[in-house]
Amino acid sequence: MSKSYHFIGIKGAGMSALALMLHQMGHKVQGSDVEKYYFTQRGLEQAGIKILPFSEDNISENIEVIAGNAFREDNNDELAFAIKNNIPFKRYHEFLGEFMQRFISFGVAGAHGKTSTTGLLSHVLKNITDTSYLIGDGTGRGSANAHYFVFESDEYERHFMPYHPEYSIITNIDFDHPDYFTGIEDVFNAFNDYAKQVKKALFVYGEDQELKAITANAPIYYYGFEDSNDFVACDITRTTNGSDFKVKHDGQVIGEFHVPAYGRHNILNATAVIANLYIAGIDLDLVSEHMKTFSGVKRRFTEKIINDTIIIDDFAHHPTEIIATIDAARQKYPSKEIVAIFQPHTFTRTIALLDEFAQALNEADHVYLAQIYGSAREIDKGEVKVEDLAEKIIKPSKVITVENVSPLLDRENAVYVFMGAGDIQLYERSFEELLANLTQNNQ
Repeated sequence: MSKSYHFIGIKGAGMSALALMLHQMGHKVQGSDVEKYYFTQRGLEQAGIKILPFSEDNISENIEVIAGNAFREDNNDELAFAIKNNIPFKRYHEFLGEFMQRFISFGVAGAHGKTSTTGLLSHVLKNITDTSYLIGDGTGRGSANAHYFVFESDEYERHFMPYHPEYSIITNIDFDHPDYFTGIEDVFNAFNDYAKQVKKALFVYGEDQELKAITANAPIYYYGFEDSNDFVACDITRTTNGSDFKVKHDGQVIGEFHVPAYGRHNILNATAVIANLYIAGIDLDLVSEHMKTFSGVKRRFTEKIINDTIIIDDFAHHPTEIIATIDAARQKYPSKEIVAIFQPHTFTRTIALLDEFAQALNEADHVYLAQIYGSAREIDKGEVKVEDLAEKIIKPSKVITVENVSPLLDRENAVYVFMGAGDIQLYERSFEELLANLTQNNQ
């Protein structure tokens, strides 16, 4: 039976994915949000899902309300109206925890690599059998008859605690979200609590010191490059077309694989997916066949070429992710200069990881920094400036503004890697316009 859903903050990455999924399952879906363009809205518009301005009129008793986590009674009229009139609503993760019980569910958790791994797992599984999925890049697919459900499992504010999946991957544990977690121990405890809720099997990266200490009620399988793991990626060849490797389990090679992605981290993500699907009883020949056609997820090493200039867009906003993205760029473009354009995301993260950011950015050949992007959840107390980061970087670095990105033109034979989780795409767009104008003027 079809239901009607209203999403408060429908442009959020998880929210838009869930809206698309429910829409495809035959439910009536609408939502509200701010006017400002966000990259998820194109998918919603293409599906014909209404995006309304915030208004009390959007809320009624015969509609199920799902509220984005950024919205509260004091900052959103719709939520205030619902609370005042005792109209029930669920947060995204509360809804998801109940929803996933209808399927055999596969969660993907971890400090980094969640979205890429969820994307790869859902791509492979949907090509083998009917699968619904939710990816953190704003994409979702719903099928009323799906047997399987693949989803991203987010640790922020312990949002994954309503989730009890059959299977889950945990890619790594790292200190992030310093506005919420007090330190690495707090992060570990959150993942350890989540691990105990996994019902059938847990797959963890065996070379992560924190993950080694995880305990669970379901069997734990370790994956990685070292022979001590249960699933081992070996015979690796990294080329400009991607990565080829074999996977061993119990000393036997169980398959040969090619993933059209770059960087060591993507070999690990693929190995986690292979391990999980093997234990879930999926034919590995089919897994190998469909892995070859994975085209990636939005804002994860997304490439475009503007007038012979290669531009890469990536969501990397933590030092570990920056290192992985630069590693991927070097694999694909070994003879080019790697130019990093990075926008720190949140003042709290920039303060907590300042030295680590500088170290990570030193992996590039040249660094350009955009102004810090503060989140809606925090106030700039003037404790950190982007210039503080620039001072700590050893490689040539410069602070730029969105109005003037012309210093980027000083580089030759370069690949430009734009990284960040804020509005770094505005800087990228400025650069693209600059390149387009130069070409027109030279004609």
